[in-house]
Amino acid sequence: MTDEKIARINELAKKSREEGLSAEEQQEQAALRREYVEAMKASLRAQLDNTVIVTPEGSRPLRPKKK
Repeated sequence: MTDEKIARINELAKKSREEGLSAEEQQEQAALRREYVEAMKASLRAQLDNTVIVTPEGSRPLRPKKK
């Protein structure tokens, strides 16, 4: 997600609070929000995929592979 898209999400949110949005702007806002949420989910998945649990003994048990 680019900084420009995040800025646009914030612009639409502010406009929505202050004066309301047209139907076209509401659709744009919904699409941008969906894209933002999907980007955050992908980022979290990537972070969790690279997370390793270390036992108190110092071993790193392998996780089962996804099918």
